[in-house]
Amino acid sequence: MKVPFLITGCLVLVSLTTFAQKGEVSNAQTKYNNYTVEKANKLTLKQGNEDIDDAQKSIDKATVNPKTSALPLAWALKGAIYSELVLRDSVPSTAAPLFTTADDALKQAKILDSVKNENKALIHSAYLNLAQYRFNEGRAEYQNKKYEDAYKSFDYFRQVLPDDTLSMYVTGLSAANAALTNPKYYDLAITNYNKLLATNYSQNRAIYYDLTSIYLDRKDTVNAFKTAGQAVVKYPNDNDLRRREIEIGLQSGKQDELIGKIQSAITADPKNKTLYYYEGLTYSQIAEAAESKETKTKDPVAKANLDKIKTDNFGKAADQYKQALAIDPNYFEANLNLGYVIIKPAIDEYNAANELPSNQQKQYDAAIAKSNAEFDSAKPYLQKAVDLNPKSLDALQNLKTYYLGKKDTADANKVQKQIEALPAN
Repeated sequence: MKVPFLITGCLVLVSLTTFAQKGEVSNAQTKYNNYTVEKANKLTLKQGNEDIDDAQKSIDKATVNPKTSALPLAWALKGAIYSELVLRDSVPSTAAPLFTTADDALKQAKILDSVKNENKALIHSAYLNLAQYRFNEGRAEYQNKKYEDAYKSFDYFRQVLPDDTLSMYVTGLSAANAALTNPKYYDLAITNYNKLLATNYSQNRAIYYDLTSIYLDRKDTVNAFKTAGQAVVKYPNDNDLRRREIEIGLQSGKQDELIGKIQSAITADPKNKTLYYYEGLTYSQIAEAAESKETKTKDPVAKANLDKIKTDNFGKAADQYKQALAIDPNYFEANLNLGYVIIKPAIDEYNAANELPSNQQKQYDAAIAKSNAEFDSAKPYLQKAVDLNPKSLDALQNLKTYYLGKKDTADANKVQKQIEALPAN
């Protein structure tokens, strides 16, 4: 009859032992909770440091004890306690092992708690501490130009807060810089920047621009042009992005697409002088590309076709620059470029005339007369550009070319003196 009593006694003993073992977990939780309040006040910080140290001792015991080492709460607490110890430690060499312990504990906690998720908030709070630590570490590494290390630190921060725009930005930025010496980081930079562009991040204009640069570094003009186009659609009034699209489009041989895009923009905003200027610039680039091919071509038919393309597009460019000046007569770039596209054929006529043999005086006189008329048509815009910006080397050189074409040596020399007086770059 005494056997049942003996069994009952054993059960009580087991219960008391388990309770004592769980007491370490309970103590760790109490001390940890106290610390989270006490650390914020200088008056209670000393007590808080004692509490977190006590919490560390208790949780270390709990996670090695067979009776409590399988408790999700024990590992969640260990991760949380050590994450606080990481932030408290200002010495990298001693903080690093604390970080590793916290991170490993949280991984174990997530595994053990994967079904019930009872400690989700505690685990997340601990990860936020570790993310803060890695962000601070990444910032120091970035400032010291250790971009690959900075990427790894910031990427940990990003994984904890995947929807945070700052996390995407710093991770992408560090990857972009790391890619300058290690190309494998290009894809990582592109991925993070594209994620950022899907958000309402306040600096996305700059991100679009930087992303096009990354694509160009990779010789990927297709995606560079596509990205620039997306940027212009989103920010139609941003002239830097519009210029970027044009530059990349011209590099990519997308002139026809550019013309269509700009004309559509003009239809929507017919008073925008910059759009006319950009269309003129695009036609100018088409003309110059044709001219470059023409100089290398020997076939007379192909040469004539290229010359027509050049002439037609310089004429179209002039029309667009005039449209811009109709809106703003003091638009420096439009005056400068209009003067150039008018004077360019004049220079060609002048040079061609001087290559004629001496027995073709009549043809020479006609060519010089034609070039003089073209020089004179360009003069108002050439002079206006200099008036608007007397320190522009391009404007002064164009005006000097005009005087040389008109055989006005005195005025050409005056402009040359202005050029020589410009500050050295």
